[in-house]
Amino acid sequence: MLKRTPIILFIFIIFYFYFKSEVYTQNTIIVGSSLPKTGIIKSWGESVIFGANSYFKYVNDVKLLGNKKIEFLTYDDKYEPELTIDNTNKLLFSDKVFALFGFVGTPTVKSILPIVRDAEVPFFAPFTGASFLRDNQNKNFINFRSSYDEEIESLIYYLHNKKSLNKFAVFYQNDDYGEEGYVSLLKSLKSRKLPLVAEGSYKRNTLSITHAFNEIKDAKPEVIIMIGAYKPNSLFIKKAKENKNFKNTIFCNISFGDANAMVKELKFYNVNTSNLIFSQVVPSYTQDSIPVIKEYQTLMKKYYPDVELGFISLESFLSAKVLVNAISRIEDDRTREKLIFTLRTSPSDVLDGINIRFNHSQLLNKTYLFKYVDNQFIEIK
Repeated sequence: MLKRTPIILFIFIIFYFYFKSEVYTQNTIIVGSSLPKTGIIKSWGESVIFGANSYFKYVNDVKLLGNKKIEFLTYDDKYEPELTIDNTNKLLFSDKVFALFGFVGTPTVKSILPIVRDAEVPFFAPFTGASFLRDNQNKNFINFRSSYDEEIESLIYYLHNKKSLNKFAVFYQNDDYGEEGYVSLLKSLKSRKLPLVAEGSYKRNTLSITHAFNEIKDAKPEVIIMIGAYKPNSLFIKKAKENKNFKNTIFCNISFGDANAMVKELKFYNVNTSNLIFSQVVPSYTQDSIPVIKEYQTLMKKYYPDVELGFISLESFLSAKVLVNAISRIEDDRTREKLIFTLRTSPSDVLDGINIRFNHSQLLNKTYLFKYVDNQFIEIK
C-alpha cells in the first residue's frame, strides 16, 4: 500500500493541475450542457437551447469576442440522472469543454456533483433552485437564478400574509427536486405556525398523479403548491377542476413547472386557467420596457422567428449574456479558474434593466408572481 502512495499522489497532482491550470487557446470556446431534448419535459431543453443560442449566434455574427466564437454543445439526458452522468463525463473528458452551462433539473444536477467538484470546472446557470448549490462550499458553482426557498417564500407571503389563506397542501415530484421544494414549503409554513393540511407525490417522468390526487382532495385545501413538471402538474389541475372539493383552490406553480408549457397544455385540455399563480425568477418576457428583454425579443425573432417567447428561454438568454461578458473580461491566458472569478464578479449592470449581485452563490436575487389572464401573464405586484 505504501509503495502505491507516490503513484496515487502523482496521478492526483496531474489531475489537479490539468483541470485547474489548463490554458484554452482554441478559437472556438465550447460550453456544454446535459438537458432533456426528448421525454416528458423536452420543452425545457428546447427553450434553454433557443434562448442561449439566440445570444451566442449574435455574439459570433458581430464578433463580440473578437476572433473567437462560442459554441453550445448539448446532449440529451431525458431528465434521467444516469444519462446526465454519462453526458457530463463525455463533455469533460472527450469534448474538453471550457465550462458547463445550462444543465436542467435538480436530480440530474445532484447526480454529477462529485464529478463537477473534482474537475473544478465552471458550473454556471443550472436550471434548479436547489439549496445544495447555494451553500457557498464550492467556488466553481455559480447560479444565475433565485432559489426554490425564495420562490416558495414569495408565494406563501402573498397568499397568507396578503390574502389570509391558511390551508396549504403540496403536490410534488418524488425525487430530489420535489424534496427540495417540499422542505422549503415546510420551512415557510413553520415560520408562520401553519400546518401542511395534505400532501401527494408522483414518480418523475410519469403522469401517475391519481394517488396524489386522492391523498389531497378530502382536505379541501385553499392552496396547492405544485413542485412538479408541466405535464403532471397540468393533468392534476385538469382532474382537480372537475372535482367540487377544489372549486376555489388556488394552484401555485414554481418556475420549474414551465408556465408557458403548462398554459399550453391546459388550453389543450380546455381547462380554465383562473386560480393559477406562477412564480418566476425573471420578469415577463413581454416587458419590452426593460432594454435587455427588448434585446431578447429582437434576437429571438431574428434567429428563431417561429419559436414562441417564454420565461425559460428568456432566463437562458440572460444567463448566456452574463457568460459571454465574463469570458470577455478574462485577461491574458484563458483558464477555467479565471472564468470562475469573472462570473463571480459580474458587473451589476451587465443586464440592462435587471440588476444582478453575487450572493448565496447566485446572481439573481428576486422572484416574481404572475397570473394568466386574457391570454397573457400579468404580474402580481
